[in-house]
Amino acid sequence: MVKSRRPVAAVTLAALMLASCGGGDGGTLSGGPVTVTPTPSPTPTPTPTCALASRQSFAKAVIDEWYLFPGDVASVNPGAYGDVQSYIDALVAPARALNKDRFFTYITSIAEENAFFANGSSAGFGVLMAYDSVNQRIVIAEAYEGAPAFAAGIDRGTAIVGIGTSSGNLRSVASIVAAEGVQGLTDALGANDPGVSRVLRITDAAGTRDVTVAKADYALDPVSDRYGAKIISEGGRSYGYLNLRTFIASADGQLTNAFADFRAQGVTDIIIDFRYNGGGLVSTANLMGDLLGAGRAGELFSQTRFRPSKSAEDDEHRFDPGAQSIAPTRIAFIGTGSTASASELVINSMLPWLGADMTLVGSNTYGKPVGQIALDKAECDDRMRVVAFGTGNASGQSDYYDGLAPKIANSCAANDDLSFPLGDPREASIRAAIDFLAGNACPTRIADASARTASRDRRFAVAAPPTMLVPDRPSAAQRELPGLF
Repeated sequence: MVKSRRPVAAVTLAALMLASCGGGDGGTLSGGPVTVTPTPSPTPTPTPTCALASRQSFAKAVIDEWYLFPGDVASVNPGAYGDVQSYIDALVAPARALNKDRFFTYITSIAEENAFFANGSSAGFGVLMAYDSVNQRIVIAEAYEGAPAFAAGIDRGTAIVGIGTSSGNLRSVASIVAAEGVQGLTDALGANDPGVSRVLRITDAAGTRDVTVAKADYALDPVSDRYGAKIISEGGRSYGYLNLRTFIASADGQLTNAFADFRAQGVTDIIIDFRYNGGGLVSTANLMGDLLGAGRAGELFSQTRFRPSKSAEDDEHRFDPGAQSIAPTRIAFIGTGSTASASELVINSMLPWLGADMTLVGSNTYGKPVGQIALDKAECDDRMRVVAFGTGNASGQSDYYDGLAPKIANSCAANDDLSFPLGDPREASIRAAIDFLAGNACPTRIADASARTASRDRRFAVAAPPTMLVPDRPSAAQRELPGLF
C-alpha cells in the first residue's frame, strides 16, 4: 500500500526510444500537478504571460527546483534559443552526455497529454510503424482496433512501400528516404490531425494495392480484445498471456479482469508482453504489481528517490494484493528497445521476488531508471516534464541505464516475428517464452545475441529488427508508444 504523503506534482516514468526523441508517461503518486510561478527576470516592460521569455523562465525554474541532477545543468542564454524545447535541451545537455537524461525532460501540451492518459485519446492512423532499412519499406508492428488503418485492412505485418496525398503523386519509401532521410517519412505521412488523408501503397498476403486512409480521433484499447489476454494451452499445460499496450487508466479494469480469469483457471505461469510498451501511469504499474503479488502483502514492490533537497517526496509501493491477484510460479516478460519506463519498473520490481523463475525474452529494454514530475503553466497549455527521481526495486537495483537484460542472467534472445499475429504461440518471442515456462533451455542469451551471426532455428536467429519510426518532436501519445502514427 502506498504510504500517505503530501500532494506532489503528477509523477511519471517517461519512455524514450533509441531514436533520440523525448518520451514520458504520467503516473500520479498523489494530488494534481503543481503550478510553479517563477520570478521573472527584471525587465523595463511587462513580459506577456505566454511570451517565449516567460515560458523559458518557467522551464528553468522547474529545472532549478526539481531536476534530479542539479550538478549537470548548463548555464546558457535563453535568448539564443527560438523555442522552449531547444532551451531545455541545452540546459540538460551535460546530463544527456552522461546518459542520464536522454531527452526525458521536455515541454508538452496539458490538454493533449490528459486526453491520452485518461483513455488513450489520440489522432492518427492508429498503427505502430517501423522502418525496415534493408528492404526500404515501413512495416506495421501493430494496428489498433477502432482506428482508421485497421478498418482499411492494414494490420501487423503489412508493409507500406509508397506514400502520397493522391494516387497521382505516390512516392516510394526508398525515394523519400534518399531525398529527405528517415524524417522525410514522418513528414510524408502528414500531421496527426483528424481528416489528414494519405494514399498508401501496401503489400501483404493479399498482394499489393493502394488504399486511402484518413486520420481520425480514436481511443486506444490498452488490452486488445483480439489477443490482449488469453490462455494458451499446450502439452497439457496452460499459460496466461497478457499483452499490455500502454499504462493508462482505462487499462486498470482490463488488467483486473484478466488476472481474475488467470486465477479462476489456476494459471500461474505467465507471459507478459511489453514489446511495444513505452510506459504509462505509475498507478497502473503498481496495480500490476499488486495483481502479481498474492502472498506478498506489505512486501516492497518499488521505491522512488528524489534529490536530497526533495527527499520528503521519497516514496515506495508495497504489494497490496486483491481477490484477483495470483502468485506466479514463473513469468516470461517479452521486451524490445521500445520497452521502457513503467514497463521496466514492473520487470525490475519483480526480479527480487522471482529470480531465476523469471526471464526477459526478445531483446534488451531501453533503460530508463529515472522518472519525471509534471508541473503546469496552465494559461499557456504548457506541461513541463522534468526528470526528478530515480526508481529501484526491493533490492535497491536502480542502475539499468543500459537496459534490463544485463540484470537478468537467464534472458533469452528472440525475434519479433511480424509474420505471425501477437498472441500466437508460433510467433518467435512467444514461442521462446513458452519454452522457458515449460522448463526448456534458451539457446541464446540477449547479451550474446549480437555475436550470433546465424542459426538454423528461426526463433533464435536474432536479426537486426526494423527501427520504430519516431518523429523529431513526438506527441504525448508517441512518447508512450514509439512508432505510433
